[in-house]
Amino acid sequence: MNPQPAPVRLIAFYLPQFHPIPENDAWWGKGFTEWTNVTKAKPLFKGHYQPHLPGELGFYDLRVPEVREHQAALARSYGISGFCYWHYWFSGKRLLERPFAEVLQSGRPDFPFCLGWANESWSRRWHGGENAREIFLEQRHSVADDVAHTQWLATAFADRRYIQVDGRPMLLIWRPKQLPEPRRTTDTIRTECTRLGLPEPFLVGVDGSVSGFDMRQIGFDILEHHSPRFDALPDCLTEGWTMSRFRRNLSQGAISRWKKIYRYDYALEQMDRLPPQFPHFPCALVGWDNTPRRAEQSIILTETTPARFQAELEALIRSVAHKPVEHRIVFINAWNEWAEGMHLEPDQRHGHAFLQAVANAIQSTQSPASGHC
Repeated sequence: MNPQPAPVRLIAFYLPQFHPIPENDAWWGKGFTEWTNVTKAKPLFKGHYQPHLPGELGFYDLRVPEVREHQAALARSYGISGFCYWHYWFSGKRLLERPFAEVLQSGRPDFPFCLGWANESWSRRWHGGENAREIFLEQRHSVADDVAHTQWLATAFADRRYIQVDGRPMLLIWRPKQLPEPRRTTDTIRTECTRLGLPEPFLVGVDGSVSGFDMRQIGFDILEHHSPRFDALPDCLTEGWTMSRFRRNLSQGAISRWKKIYRYDYALEQMDRLPPQFPHFPCALVGWDNTPRRAEQSIILTETTPARFQAELEALIRSVAHKPVEHRIVFINAWNEWAEGMHLEPDQRHGHAFLQAVANAIQSTQSPASGHC
């Protein structure tokens, strides 16, 4: 494919949960990986696309170096600029660390990356509210732990492949407002990096609410305006019966008063209606359907197509084209979130079509007619 270099950097979120670990064996059953949920999914109504089954990469194991090389080669060939690996740190304990540790140690694949710290406690409830959760591994924060964490991060920051903004390594933090003292944590990370002889990191706070939050107020450099933004969708965060949900489901062919079903184009229209008026990186949503994890309690976006995704990505690329070069970044959710129905990786239904949509969006926004050469 090999499109021309993107007018922006397109960075895809990357999930490492495609290999077994002892903790998941204990919590979910021997041999559990993300594929365990993916392959159990069933369609919940007529026309419901489930299960999502992988195409050419197959049911891969991320402990295999050739898989990681193939992923990077695919991403690069369609114009993806790098991966943002989700990183799990719990007071010095790391989970799902092997794939990235091997990427770091081996120097392969030779493909840009950054890290996103998924700073939530791990619990049995995959998605939803905070009630009725069984906590498996709790986050415990302290200054000493922030220092130790930064010392570990510094090894990744020093790698030549690490993605930088204005010469500073970019670190995302998933839920900054869940940190007990966000500014203390950001100050500690910056100070420790400087002490170690590295540039201060470029800190990105992730927020998935419709209007976003100005992360500069709590010590970050910028917001990543994450998608999906479920608070934009009517009844989406409401549990129990609603008449409007029942009527909407009927229009989708799903005779249910419980399921949370929305058309993809309608969802994007609602999610994009209040763009933040402060510095932020936008996020393009490949799709969403977490039926493999939540079954009847899932949130489902229907009628998701490569063409609709391409239109969304083109709009977001154009939205950052006026920014300084280093800040022309669009995140994509996601490279391989198979159990949430959002993956650029080829599947058996669409093949390379979503990847081709990325290449098409790059080409379209580079053309003279787009106004941004």
